[in-house]
Amino acid sequence: MTLKQWFDNSWLKMHTTSLQEIENLLAIAHRDLADASVEDLSDDWRFGIAYNAALKICTILLYCEGYRPAQNLAHYRTLQALPLILGEKWRKDAAYLDACRNKRNVVEYDYTGGATKADAEELMEFTRQLEKEVMKWIKNSHPNLLPKRGRKI
Repeated sequence: MTLKQWFDNSWLKMHTTSLQEIENLLAIAHRDLADASVEDLSDDWRFGIAYNAALKICTILLYCEGYRPAQNLAHYRTLQALPLILGEKWRKDAAYLDACRNKRNVVEYDYTGGATKADAEELMEFTRQLEKEVMKWIKNSHPNLLPKRGRKI
């Protein structure tokens, strides 16, 4: 499927973004990865915060393409758009992020102890790599939305 087909199915809505909005989302991802690195927090909480950072990076992709998810299944659609935007080679990564979404839901709403230190650290590293790829993509596809701040996460 394509993002246009998702829009036609009412899974996405049109969205006009701005450089400021992209910078704000990136700042949230940076903040969340810094917070997730605090080892005094529970592994569940660190994982949940790292998940939020990954979600924000994926949101940047959708916003740059002129869409936002409809309210129903918003996180799921945001993550599943990854291979539609960056290419099929990202399908496994979208599946990984969806598994993280499910784990985050469990540790947020059902019980404690579902995420390990390794889970949180793996997701943080994945998100850092994803951000690098997304910034390259923005530079090539939407240079007017490339954040001017050279902050790294």
